[in-house]
Amino acid sequence: MKKSDLLKSITTKKLPTHIAIILDGNGRWAKKRGLPRTIGHQKGATTLQEIIKTCSNLGIKYFSTYVFSTENWQRPKSEIDFIMNEVRKICKDYQKLVKQNIKVQIIGTKEKLTEDMVTSLEMLMEKTKTCTGMTLLLAFNYGAKKELVDCIKKIVDQVVTCKISLDDISEQTIEENLYTKDIPPVDFLIRTSGEIRVSNFLLWQIAYAEMYFTKILWPDFHAKELYEAIYEYQQRHRRYGGLEKKI
Repeated sequence: MKKSDLLKSITTKKLPTHIAIILDGNGRWAKKRGLPRTIGHQKGATTLQEIIKTCSNLGIKYFSTYVFSTENWQRPKSEIDFIMNEVRKICKDYQKLVKQNIKVQIIGTKEKLTEDMVTSLEMLMEKTKTCTGMTLLLAFNYGAKKELVDCIKKIVDQVVTCKISLDDISEQTIEENLYTKDIPPVDFLIRTSGEIRVSNFLLWQIAYAEMYFTKILWPDFHAKELYEAIYEYQQRHRRYGGLEKKI
């Protein structure tokens, strides 16, 4: 189906409220072309900007993406430094996001981050906090297991200080203490590069998400590929453990 036909089709049906993407394949994209892995990350950053703008134009309310995981510290220092600099560029170019009326929220931990990086991330959130369009969640230095551990610690502290009792703890209690407090659950999770796993990403939030795995490497995932993914999502029936309602 042509890109224009796909766009027309998906905009006549219900769009997911919250899309999350595990952008994977930057290194392999570069290797296939005999280029340094850093060039792949650079191209991937450009693709991310395109997809952010595309989601915003579609009217998607929430878009989450994995920028840097807690496990990514195991990569070569040169690659880590390059990724950090790419994130700094995103922070410095906050005006682009403001013009698109996009609010940024960073989810993750400050552990191991330099002071200037923390300052840059906080500045990005501050500069975009009054935007009323799409909310962009950047999972930076993020791991879902770490998020759940931090969540449990917060709840235990509330019990110990008698702010709540054990009987008060519910699913809502957990959701209110996650990094994603006040953010709706993920409707649609996309992963590029052909890997079929969720890699410690938003484990609680994707409990009932529809999942879509494509062999396309992230730098080659453009608007048309996003439209195709959403088209596939719209063909599915979300039952949340129940039975499909008969019309």
